[in-house]
Amino acid sequence: MPTGAEAFALIGRVLDVERTGETTFAAQSHPHVNRRIYGGQVLAQSLIAAGRTVASDRYVHSLHGYFLRPGDPDVPLELAVEVLHDGRSFSARRTHAVQDGVPILSLIASFQEDQEGFEHAIEVPPDVPAPEELPSSDDVFRSDPAIIRRYLAPKTAFDIRSVEPQIYLGPDPSGSPVQATWVRAHGELPAWADRSARAALLAYACDQVVLEPVLRAHGMSWSTPGLSVASLDHAMWWRRDVDVTQWLLFVQASPTASGGRGLGTIRVYDGESRLVATIAQEGMVRLRDAAARAARSPQGPTEP
Repeated sequence: MPTGAEAFALIGRVLDVERTGETTFAAQSHPHVNRRIYGGQVLAQSLIAAGRTVASDRYVHSLHGYFLRPGDPDVPLELAVEVLHDGRSFSARRTHAVQDGVPILSLIASFQEDQEGFEHAIEVPPDVPAPEELPSSDDVFRSDPAIIRRYLAPKTAFDIRSVEPQIYLGPDPSGSPVQATWVRAHGELPAWADRSARAALLAYACDQVVLEPVLRAHGMSWSTPGLSVASLDHAMWWRRDVDVTQWLLFVQASPTASGGRGLGTIRVYDGESRLVATIAQEGMVRLRDAAARAARSPQGPTEP
């Protein structure tokens, strides 16, 4: 098992996409236990590729993306960036991440020059215990070989400390659709990480926890038999520069779930209690068979 710093360094190498043309890039994937590309990885790579086609004084402020197909981590990625607009202060780009000639992800990102303007924030972070007072996900991963295999990439690169009971091994009995989570990457930022790349690292990190409130609300954990979770679409708005190697507070909720889909939201605060990003993702959340659904039903299995 690599150390957390080694795992985060691997992420840095994977996200440093290679330019192959004026607006085209190539990328590889890190191993993943379910034989699919981790969604946060291809999302971050696509954003970094887009950022490398805009002026150096413009940084990403919003992203909207769709996960179209599962990706194969053994097949190289082609990242094709389309220049949509370059205005006086904003630039827009579309990126398609392609494998075997078909897109697996499509996103549009908007970039802006640093400008002065009005500032306010209605929401303030809740009063929660400091990360030093909470158990670390590192301890969970070290305690169970099966969990290590399941979450080796990418979760061991991040120290995740949940205010509520962690749900790697079992559900949260409260059934609450809200949670607060401290997140910090192990190791140091890659030397090449500019402001847009630092934003992309947050996109990478948040994809692993954004749907957890959906699981909490329905008495499920990441170890629930028959559980199937997949990201469908993802939106982010950045308010300030962000550094994932410093503690960030994720204030999370799931406003709704229906039709086999659940919505997760995150407000991200830095160590100075400033809102640095807002995130929303809809994902597929299903139990794959009737036996698994019956096993978690409060009434138990029903007679035919």
